Amino acid sequence: MKYLWTEDTGAGLHFWKLVNQLFFNNALVVESKENNQNLLDALLDIDMKEDDEYYIAFDYVVDNQDIRNKYRMLKTMENKAEGKVIILDMICFEYLILAFDKLVEWTGTGKTDKIKIREEVLSVIEDHRINLSKIEDEKTLQYLAGFKRYSTERVMKSLVGEFTQNEKWSIKGSLMGECWYKDCCVSEYMESLRCGKPEVEGGNEKIAHVKICDYRNQKLSRI
Repeated sequence: MKYLWTEDTGAGLHFWKLVNQLFFNNALVVESKENNQNLLDALLDIDMKEDDEYYIAFDYVVDNQDIRNKYRMLKTMENKAEGKVIILDMICFEYLILAFDKLVEWTGTGKTDKIKIREEVLSVIEDHRINLSKIEDEKTLQYLAGFKRYSTERVMKSLVGEFTQNEKWSIKGSLMGECWYKDCCVSEYMESLRCGKPEVEGGNEKIAHVKICDYRNQKLSRI
């Protein structure tokens, strides 16, 4: 069996299930371990069969010491598993959405200040962190300074929330907003939040456009 284990719950877990369905024809058993510690514990406890493979969606940022420590443990497990445990190269589920090149177009947001901040932040992502030393835009620096407990992952979650406040594009709650995987409304105004116009044939194609990884360059390409 091939498994995809994630620490994501709710909409994040729904995202990975959609990826499994639309990219891999449900070839994976997708399971949430609810948090990174449970994920590590589950790996320690598995009774691995000869044909089993475990793809691990672990939220990894280098500016959080606890996560760095857990990631080192995870890498040790991967190295000992002889190719049966494969860590996906990712920051977090929210970053995959934030970095999607059609996010602004599809969600129809008019928040020009947040659009600029998003561009600045994405341009300085290096080695699983925001390289603050490369940011020159004052408004972006002010936005980042507003976090009481700063980390790259917190910034990703907060910033992507600015673009997905419309219920139909939401990435919070128990499911992804329906516009991510169904035929979408077009220029529908809902409490001043506009739903954009995806340039695709229908709902099922849309989630496949989200570049979770350009998976040709990712470890999921082995499936």
